[in-house]
Amino acid sequence: MVFSSFVFLFVFFPVVFLVYYALPKKFRNAFLLLSDLVFYGWGEPVLITLMLGSIVFNYFVGLLLERFDGSDKKRKAVLIVSVAVDLGLLAFFKYADFAVRNVNAIIPAANLALPRIPLPIGISFYTFQIMSYTVDVFRRETKAQHSIVAFGTYVSLFPQLIAGPIVRYRDVDDQLQSRRENLPQISRGVQLFLLGLAKKVLLANPMGALWDELRAMPNGGALAAWCGVIAFSLQIYFDFSGYSDMARGLGNLFGFSFLKNFDYPYVSKSITEFWRRWHISLGTWFREYVYIPLGGNRKGKARQIVNILIVWMLTGLWHGASWNFVLWGLYFGVLLMLEKLFLLKVLQKLPAVFSRVYALVLVALGWVLFYFADDVGGFAALKAFVPRLFTGGLLSADAASVLLSVVPLLLIAFVACTPLIRKGYDRLSGKKLFPVLQTAAVAAVLLLCTASLVSDAYNPFLYFKF
Repeated sequence: MVFSSFVFLFVFFPVVFLVYYALPKKFRNAFLLLSDLVFYGWGEPVLITLMLGSIVFNYFVGLLLERFDGSDKKRKAVLIVSVAVDLGLLAFFKYADFAVRNVNAIIPAANLALPRIPLPIGISFYTFQIMSYTVDVFRRETKAQHSIVAFGTYVSLFPQLIAGPIVRYRDVDDQLQSRRENLPQISRGVQLFLLGLAKKVLLANPMGALWDELRAMPNGGALAAWCGVIAFSLQIYFDFSGYSDMARGLGNLFGFSFLKNFDYPYVSKSITEFWRRWHISLGTWFREYVYIPLGGNRKGKARQIVNILIVWMLTGLWHGASWNFVLWGLYFGVLLMLEKLFLLKVLQKLPAVFSRVYALVLVALGWVLFYFADDVGGFAALKAFVPRLFTGGLLSADAASVLLSVVPLLLIAFVACTPLIRKGYDRLSGKKLFPVLQTAAVAAVLLLCTASLVSDAYNPFLYFKF
């Protein structure tokens, strides 16, 4: 079940919301847990047992870490076992086919059959959340959760279960126990959710359709190919940031406050800045639980560069069991390494427009590598597509016709990538008629999104498979 579906918008969510607030506070976590399981089971009725097993196992891991508080040796052993089990399950379900394909490629005589294990929805996200809990309990940065209902609610919370943001346990520990729902928070939640829904339905979906159409034109011209890449860059931003906004809004509706996951990344002046603004929760997770434990920047420049490359190779692999994701991660790792060594100093001396173009072009090229997954002939498709960015004429008549029809939407999308709308909203918020305008805008967005979903069957969600 995805947020931009009729089942969620007009059946699941209204029922859960009304029942939640009809219940006494002491029963709300239990009801949320039940709702989470229904939400997850809608798409994964069989593999729901895997998530439940992970919840029970790591709940007892937390209790053991607390019980062995006087013995660092025992606590370390418990942590190692828990991390091995959690990563082992992730590796088995997400990377088994990838491993077998590579063994067959290296040793053709092996001819191993592919396991073809189904990928549990959201396993990458909830595994990282669970690990943040056990590691933080081990570090004594948070206390073990004694209520399995509260812990299960944290792991399976449906607003951010299948695609994040990755919520660290210590950020919501107090909210699991004593959150206070109120009307201002609910109002913010409605606005955030509808903002995210608009990003997804009104911007990401049309940009995805444009990318598909331009990519299917082998003779559209170099400008058409670049416009296609820009369209995909916009699609993946509005798709994922829209989902994150919807998740944060839903969290607000049930009394939770999740940290921002995107902060206008396409206004960045460097790749370093871009990754501080894009998928902030994932970057925070890798920094705190991989980069810093590896030594971070504390052991000299050479070790820092190695650590950056390790983190980014793992970041790429986290996104998918395919070599293009590994190369995508290393691509950004190398760029970040070069910026650490000298490029940032150069960029700081350039006019802002040049540094922004530099960042946007390199990010867009990275998305090309990200898109063409090699397990379905993606490298062949990548080799066929990249030359189109530089050869084949400028723009065919067919491509020009397509682009002219979407110019207004592209302009809206470009503006929506910047803080301009946010600044306009803040200026209007003090005006007398603002509440009326805000209510009308909320109603209009809901109406437009509903009409778009009714009239258009194109409604993919890019991060659903991660």
